Amino acid sequence: MIRKVLEGAVLALALAGPAHAAEVNDYPTDARVDYVIGCMGANGETREAMTRCSCSVDTLASILPYDRYVEAETILSMRQGVGRAATVFRNVKMYDDIVADLRRAQAEAEVRCFK
Repeated sequence: MIRKVLEGAVLALALAGPAHAAEVNDYPTDARVDYVIGCMGANGETREAMTRCSCSVDTLASILPYDRYVEAETILSMRQGVGRAATVFRNVKMYDDIVADLRRAQAEAEVRCFK
């Protein structure tokens, strides 16, 4: 069941094609698939979840450039560490702003796709 749903997600993303990706933003297919798989893990591995998660990544991509998304995800990952390096990522306003942009885009995606 999960495999069929994931195959459907990959197919749906592949059918979106380069023209659609350019319209929505510059997120590569593997990043979109990774997002959808993670989202489905958190929201159920159903066809409905796949549809909502695909909507979510498309919304996110329409709001936040891919480079900014990667920066925010990197900062969040680094903040989970321990020690001096992790502390730097927790205590810099510029990093807070980047993560806040991601959180706002995620909130908009939640409203558009999950409500």
